[in-house]
Amino acid sequence: MLATAILYLREGLEASLIVSILLAALRQLQLMRQARAVWIGVLLAVFCSFLAALALYVTVRIYDGTWFEAVFETVTYLVAVVLLTSMTFWMQHHSRTLKREMMTKASMASSGLALGLLAFTSVGREGLETAFFTLAFALQTHEAPLLMLGALLGLVLAVALCVLIYRLGYRLDYRRFFRVMGLLLLFFAAGLLGNAVQTMQEELHWLPFGTTVLWDSSGWLSEESTLGSLLHGLLGYSDAPTLLQACVYVVFLLIFGTLFWRLTRKPVPQSPAQPSQTLPAEAATKGASH
Repeated sequence: MLATAILYLREGLEASLIVSILLAALRQLQLMRQARAVWIGVLLAVFCSFLAALALYVTVRIYDGTWFEAVFETVTYLVAVVLLTSMTFWMQHHSRTLKREMMTKASMASSGLALGLLAFTSVGREGLETAFFTLAFALQTHEAPLLMLGALLGLVLAVALCVLIYRLGYRLDYRRFFRVMGLLLLFFAAGLLGNAVQTMQEELHWLPFGTTVLWDSSGWLSEESTLGSLLHGLLGYSDAPTLLQACVYVVFLLIFGTLFWRLTRKPVPQSPAQPSQTLPAEAATKGASH
C-alpha cells in the first residue's frame, strides 16, 4: 500500500505538472478557450488507463494457477522494471527542458482537437505506466483493497500538493522531490526484478543456477508479516533469497543507483538572463497560478 501511495504521489504530481504547463501555454498564447479540450483529453487519458489496467488484471486472473500466469507475472515484472528505471532517468534528464518542450508542442497545436490529443497522449503515457506498475504490485501482493487504498492516498496527497503549489503559492523543490522519488522507485524496480528472478527459478525453471538460499529469516521476519510486507514492498526484502536473486538485486542497485546519483549531482547551469531554465516546472506553475 505504501509503495503504491508513493508511486501515485509521484505520477500524480508529474501529470499535474504537465497539465499546468499546457494551461500556462494556452494563457500565454491567448487560447484559454481551448482549455476545455485539454481537460477532456486528461479525463479520457485517465479513463483509458483505468480500463487498460482492469483488462490486464482480469486477463491474468483468468489463468490463475497456470503456467501462463507465471509467464505473465514474469513479463510484467520485467517490463515494470524497464519502465520504472527509464521513467526515473527520463524525468531527471528532461526536468530542465520539460516546460520548453511542452510549450513548443502547445504552440504547434492549432485546434482544440490537437490540444486535446496532446493532453491525452502526455497524461495517458503517465497513466499507462502507472497502470502497469499497479498491476505489478498487485501480482506481488494479491491485496487489491490495500493497493486501491494506497493509490487513493497517493492521489489525495498529489492533489493536495497541487492545490498548495498552484493556488496558494507553495514553492516545491522539484529537483529534490524527483530525486528522492527516483531513488525510491529504483528500490521498487530492484524488488520487482528480484521477484522476476524468483519466479523464473522456482516456477518456470528458466534459471536453474544460483538457487542456493542465502538465509531463511521467515521465522522472525516473514514476508507475510506487517513489517516484512512493508520492507518487501519498499526495499524488495525477501525472507529466503537465492544467490542469483540477491546478486541481481545488488548489482542493479549498484549500477543504476550510482548512475542516477551522479546524474542528480551534476551542477545545474544557470544563466542570469534566463534563470527559469533550471526550474521550468516552477516557472510553469507561476504562469498557471496567475
